[in-house]
Amino acid sequence: MRRAFSIIDEMESEAVKILSDLIGFPTVVPPGEHYEDCSKYLAELLSGWGLKVDVLRVPKSYVENFYPDWADYPRFIVLARLEGSSDKPTLHFNGHYDVVPPGSGWSITEPFKAKVVDGKIYGRGSTDMKGGITSILIAARALAKCDANINGVIELSFTPDEEVGGATGVGYIVNEGIVAPDYCVIAEPSSTRSIWFGHKGMLWVKVVVEGKAAHGSTPWLGVNAFEKMVEVAHAMFNELKPRVEAKKSTYDYIDPRGAKATMNIGGEISGGAKINVVPPICSFTIDRRIIPEETPEEALSEIQSFLEELRARDPQLKVKVEVLGKSNACVTDPNSKIVKTAVEAGSEILGISPKPTMCIGGLDMRYFVDKGVETITYGPGVLGVAHMANEYISIKELVTMSKIYVNLAGKLLS
Repeated sequence: MRRAFSIIDEMESEAVKILSDLIGFPTVVPPGEHYEDCSKYLAELLSGWGLKVDVLRVPKSYVENFYPDWADYPRFIVLARLEGSSDKPTLHFNGHYDVVPPGSGWSITEPFKAKVVDGKIYGRGSTDMKGGITSILIAARALAKCDANINGVIELSFTPDEEVGGATGVGYIVNEGIVAPDYCVIAEPSSTRSIWFGHKGMLWVKVVVEGKAAHGSTPWLGVNAFEKMVEVAHAMFNELKPRVEAKKSTYDYIDPRGAKATMNIGGEISGGAKINVVPPICSFTIDRRIIPEETPEEALSEIQSFLEELRARDPQLKVKVEVLGKSNACVTDPNSKIVKTAVEAGSEILGISPKPTMCIGGLDMRYFVDKGVETITYGPGVLGVAHMANEYISIKELVTMSKIYVNLAGKLLS
């Protein structure tokens, strides 16, 4: 693999150009803009390097099942293969090319105009996660160029919609059986020093409290849904939230505080009609994060049971729960081949051992893990700057991660 490492070093300036080009595509979701332009760029690049490439369009009817409001924006998936001396095993590398809206506060550069400053590339998506895509691309190019002795298949996928749940990206190619690898690496920004072998799940719900409208001058003729909602939220803060956050996972997390189950109450609040109307309905959301030792269904039952307790205390209370989204936590055995090999591959390049931990947020890796694929998330970037203004990534880390990917591929497919 030494020849491949040399090729990667020689491609540093090309890596900068590729990432700068990718940042230049404002692939913002929602709703899902400029996906076709970005996909075409990736496909042409890979084809020019001699890889077998396919571009899939996700059926509009499939998109409508998950994101009906955005179904008129086409979704594209780029698949590429580098085949070795046999068709097994398959090592799959994945990255998502969609990004969150740019937001405000940018000062170093415009969000979609990449700029290099002091060895860092700034721009929306640099860390999350077009930087990871670039590391995959450079590693694949190096392996193809040096005619590495690969005993298996290296498969690449570049997918949309991770930032809104991934159902029409990774979820589509995995659940429809389009890809079925033996091993998978998701290039999200764990950093070179951390390997995520799993992540938390989530349950998103809306708690809706109903009252009775009346004129604001005669509030005794109505039931104030806002007052009732405040009582429900107050009880949750003081009684339910402590119960939830007393639950601790047995796995290591990138931040030890992330080992507990959590409830974020009130991320969105709505209700009321007019200043002089007793509010007939009010609602608030709950973002419930799930540790691997529990399920979203258990978390939902816990919330519903608590609301039953509140209804028993106040027969006038009318409250219901609407599920907005849910996903399971996922774990790849920390002692699995993919985790151990990634630690070894990273150690040889870095001179220190990257630490296997759980990710606190949610990732596309759950789709692969649910199908029994040994999966890790290991990619370049600075997690703390993702989704923020002046997002950036280190050029050195991009190059280093490409070498780790080459080393990992050599060890798994030798």
